[in-house]
Amino acid sequence: MFSSDPVGCVFFDVDGTLVPGTSSSVFLAGFLGHRDELARAEDAYASGDLDNRQVSELDAKGWAGVSEERVLRLLDGLPLVPGIAETVSWCRRNGLVPVLATLAWSPVGGYLADRFGFHAFSGPRPETVGNRFTGRVARHFDEYGKRDFALAQARALGLTPGVCGAVGDSRSDLPLFSSVALSVAFNASSGARAAATVAVDGDDLREVVPALSSLVTARR
Repeated sequence: MFSSDPVGCVFFDVDGTLVPGTSSSVFLAGFLGHRDELARAEDAYASGDLDNRQVSELDAKGWAGVSEERVLRLLDGLPLVPGIAETVSWCRRNGLVPVLATLAWSPVGGYLADRFGFHAFSGPRPETVGNRFTGRVARHFDEYGKRDFALAQARALGLTPGVCGAVGDSRSDLPLFSSVALSVAFNASSGARAAATVAVDGDDLREVVPALSSLVTARR
């Protein structure tokens, strides 16, 4: 619950931001047998040599025949930066709606939203039949879809981009960074740092709270 009517939104990235040093997809691929191939593809995405559609199609093939239940069990071991629950709670106490704006697969976003209390989540969706993944992508999603999702979430809450912030680390955050009032590059690439309002490095997500505080004080 919020302390009062929302005063803003904060959009959090997942891979490289909440999941430090890797991605949720590479973590899962380590159990599903295609980690090295996917890691190379993600590096190619970061450098601009592949788009997210190509990476998603490659990754989805490795999920073929895997049950939804198994993926959820594996996600219990997903490495996460400390301080997520506390940062989400701080946002809610201060009237900021915490939302996951991410290119991580929708089962990952759903898992993290349920676990930590994020308001909503985005992401590509892997196809399932009978509670098993088919190896195909049911819904593609890229960095521009991520931006559009975030702005739509703000509109649905009666908020403008001018009272919203984003926390991210890489190429997929750049369109959103340029569309909101505050962008926080957290343990980020050089490109994300250059595009952000402020850069923060640290081992705990709570270290972004001082930067996010400006969204609260601006409305007082």
